[in-house]
Amino acid sequence: MTGHHAATTGDASGALYPGTVSHKRLRPKPHALSYGVFSMLVDLDRLHDLDGRLWLFSWNRWNLYSFHDRDHGPGDGTSASAHYRAALARCGVSVAGGRILMLCYPRVLGYVFNPLSVIYAYDGSDRLVATIYEVNNTFGERKSYVVPIADPAAEVHAQACTKEMAVSPFTAGTGNYAFRVTAPAGDLVVAVTLRDDDGPLLKTMFKGHRVPLTDRQLAWFALTYPLLTLKVIAAIHIEAAKLWWKGIPVVRRHRSARYSVSKARTGKGPAGDGAGEVPAR
Repeated sequence: MTGHHAATTGDASGALYPGTVSHKRLRPKPHALSYGVFSMLVDLDRLHDLDGRLWLFSWNRWNLYSFHDRDHGPGDGTSASAHYRAALARCGVSVAGGRILMLCYPRVLGYVFNPLSVIYAYDGSDRLVATIYEVNNTFGERKSYVVPIADPAAEVHAQACTKEMAVSPFTAGTGNYAFRVTAPAGDLVVAVTLRDDDGPLLKTMFKGHRVPLTDRQLAWFALTYPLLTLKVIAAIHIEAAKLWWKGIPVVRRHRSARYSVSKARTGKGPAGDGAGEVPAR
């Protein structure tokens, strides 16, 4: 392990958000689940600082917990910060001099699967100006949706985009996402509603509270959330089996590019999508 190690107290380079993920399928047969997880928030320009400060976390190297650039974006090992800054610039979003934060699951003992990662992009005045919702499916495909922030001063940011990648064999490859998110502070909320032609179909929400990113906290989470990322992928397959058992029809797979980026519209999601359940801080 390199450069050990400054203080074990948390700093602006990263934080942890323990909390709860909930999923609700509204039709054709109701189905719901909820389980405890924790997400890691990292400043993509300060991963080296975290690697140098922590014993139990590494950047682009194996450890109990780690962050690898190749797990995100194009998956070729390109610097995550450089990739997302370039993607934002191509979409007309200026973040010169600003921070790029990512909320995601870390690798745990070398394994990770992130159904959804959220990138928070700040400008030089430290205003949240865009989010990137990066979706992975179990077929090895990844999609990043760049969504500008309409009102940086808002407590809750209401956003929307067109679904362009198949995620589940029980939903079509098309539809619309409505997002309600809060900027990462003491508490954090990420809520997503998937709509199809018949209205809201799926609702997903993560609610967490901030704790310092320290070795002591990581060691505790290794006990309280054992094999976190294996638990995530196992839950996906177990719930898929339950849906099949309930008779939910399987949709023909829509194949997508291995990785692509799209810019979405700003503003609120479709009326009546139920995403307004997210509370303000």
